[in-house]
Amino acid sequence: MSLNPSLNRPSVSKQALGLAGWLLTTFVTGGIGAIASVRAASFYGQLSQPVWAPPAWLFGPVWSVLYVLMGIAAWLVWREGVSRNASTALKLFVAQLLANALWTWLFFVWHLGLVALAEIVVLWLLIAATMASFWRVRRVAALLLAPYLAWVSLATALTFSLLELNPAVLG
Repeated sequence: MSLNPSLNRPSVSKQALGLAGWLLTTFVTGGIGAIASVRAASFYGQLSQPVWAPPAWLFGPVWSVLYVLMGIAAWLVWREGVSRNASTALKLFVAQLLANALWTWLFFVWHLGLVALAEIVVLWLLIAATMASFWRVRRVAALLLAPYLAWVSLATALTFSLLELNPAVLG
């Protein structure tokens, strides 16, 4: 192992490909969710909502920014090189991406409100674990996930409220 950590980093071209790969990975997750949310705006609009619920149009732009931040965060950890901490962190990152994609299907396609609520709690825990793992590798990467955790916190509260307000549709 070199005493100079920058010598262990990938070349500039490999870093650029890595960044593109991690951004693509996060946006593929978003695409899987987008397929499930084709009719989400109309379904969301038909639900009784709490007064603090964000408007349907806000979700797309927010998720787009979050996916960029997530991709950059994963890339920052990946570019630190092969280590046990980075490997674990990136495995957690991929696990939370899978949970992220699943929630949209549970809620908007299959209308499984209670299952979606349980799953979003698991997603929140996976994001928190990913942030903790990223912190050990590259602190700024963990911080880049903070808006994502905040948004999923809001989404968790919203899922709970929508379930309570719409038990016949989401029960």
